[in-house]
Amino acid sequence: MLSVTTADQTKLYVKDWGNGTPVILIHGWPLSADSWDDQALAIAEEGYRVLAYDRRGFGRSSQPWDGYDYDILSDDLAAVIEQTDAQGAIVVGFSMGGGEVARYMSRHGGKSLVKAALVSSVLPFRLKTDDNPTGTEQSAFDETAAAIRADRAQFLTGFFDKFFGVNNHPDAVSHELLQWARDVALQGSLKATLECLKSFSSTDFRADLAAFKVPTLIIHGVDDQTVPIDASARLAAMGIANSTLIEYAGAPHGLFATHKQRLSDDLLQFFAS
Repeated sequence: MLSVTTADQTKLYVKDWGNGTPVILIHGWPLSADSWDDQALAIAEEGYRVLAYDRRGFGRSSQPWDGYDYDILSDDLAAVIEQTDAQGAIVVGFSMGGGEVARYMSRHGGKSLVKAALVSSVLPFRLKTDDNPTGTEQSAFDETAAAIRADRAQFLTGFFDKFFGVNNHPDAVSHELLQWARDVALQGSLKATLECLKSFSSTDFRADLAAFKVPTLIIHGVDDQTVPIDASARLAAMGIANSTLIEYAGAPHGLFATHKQRLSDDLLQFFAS
């Protein structure tokens, strides 16, 4: 385990597995780097160095009061790359983590990165506006924030049912995995959980798409109830040059668990191409 210290003295917990070309894995909301373990193991066993870190406010990282906007979160990614000497790295962002990738491309010029992958990503813009009609209404995000404030544990139970698609396919993942996901999410600070909800729901990444200058793989489930594919991956694929979109038919949001072998295989094929 490594510890990276950011510009505002936040401590980020970083897993460092294997040796070879560095692959940086950025987790989604409201989980931690542990959500990547299946892919991290598969990637490391194929001869890569895997760096997976807990976003500030989540998992084992520090829980500062501030710093949950995407400018600061992309600066955190920059600190991880610099302090782990991850030169010539491949970056993979899941869900909210796609935002860090996009903002790093525009704010830091994609420094040290040679490829990027977006899995179930929030790009390009989650909020419904006059010029983004496929987005989600602000009222829905407000209701989510209110439910988290009222009873976070109860909210997370229903949230992960949709996240992994068990509301439609009861055997998509085990009951034990659902409990694990809720437990991991509850490790995050309430402040970080609410602030990151605000960030990924309101940040417009459409202008960041042109900053992707490396080959980019986009993977998304067609039946994603958390980040619908028509409002995300299909639009992102049109906006990112030199990108490839792979759609998983019938798949939900939490691909790292429901389609873990296929996801690992597709990522590894992309890395090696």
